[in-house]
Amino acid sequence: MVITFGEIMLRLATPDYLRINQASSYEATFGGGEANVAVSLANYGIQSQFVTRLPDNDLGKSAIMELRKYGVGTDHIVTGGDRLGIYFLETGAVSRGSKVIYDRAWSAISQIEPGMIDWDKVFEGATWFHWTGITPAISEGAAAVCLEAVKAASERGIPVSTDLNYRKNLWKWGKTPAEVMPELVAHCDVILGNEEDAEKVFNIHPEGVDVTQGHVEAEAYESVCKQLMARFPKAKKVIVTLRGSLSANHNSWSGVLYNGSQLFQAPTYQITHIVDRVGGGDSFMGGLIYGLLTYDNDQKALNFAVAASCLKHTIKGDFNQVTVDEVEKLMGGDASGRVSR
Repeated sequence: MVITFGEIMLRLATPDYLRINQASSYEATFGGGEANVAVSLANYGIQSQFVTRLPDNDLGKSAIMELRKYGVGTDHIVTGGDRLGIYFLETGAVSRGSKVIYDRAWSAISQIEPGMIDWDKVFEGATWFHWTGITPAISEGAAAVCLEAVKAASERGIPVSTDLNYRKNLWKWGKTPAEVMPELVAHCDVILGNEEDAEKVFNIHPEGVDVTQGHVEAEAYESVCKQLMARFPKAKKVIVTLRGSLSANHNSWSGVLYNGSQLFQAPTYQITHIVDRVGGGDSFMGGLIYGLLTYDNDQKALNFAVAASCLKHTIKGDFNQVTVDEVEKLMGGDASGRVSR
């Protein structure tokens, strides 16, 4: 059973490609990094539980219903606080990038405090724990509870994974990522980041990389993986997602995995007609956890993660609503998109 901990929010997206100042209505769904991972895993048949704090009102109850709809366990969600966090999404096109505006100040989880979650109960029967760098960015309390969780999981020998997920617009509560993240990441067995996370959080960066050129050299990130592993010796695997941005609608997509002795590189996909890239990293993480739990083969696990997240770019909403068969079909080279009858 995989446990994830973080914030789920109401997502309000402008329809089509409208800008926020053009929109008279919004498409309402739910999403959030760790919840997205839990949904991916549930879709793949892996038992998952999402842990958070939600207000005891209709919005909080709707979020729980949405998670249950996808088979995600909600047994350890605690209630309290006054509001659910919201984020507004404006989907970009061609040379205009997408834009996210957060409205999550004073959300229920931002006011969480140590002791509110019974981690002994949460981790009964757990085989994996996942968190992201978004959670400790929310508030001092959320960072403290996240530290409670990683320590509790680590003490029990439960593998811990993180997606560094640097969000500059969230770190406003008084401390920087460099002050908070090292103690948390020190408990992790698997570390995931994108082309800039390691640089922004730990000042570790590759040389000569320009993601705006539409292609990213995988070998350039081997040094990043080695530096992260040297700094965090508990880590057994370091993974970097590789996104090259030709435009808002056309990205190249791949990844590398370093296991301490060997660097694995996934195939590169050209995603030429992106429907929705939000949640792409979370879909990668969900695919990676599934692959590591299922295949016992680092190359195959990495290939599954990249293929799964490639498919996510074709699906509206935060959640990656694909099956194992669909991912493995793409892994096998079938990208035809032919009608299945």
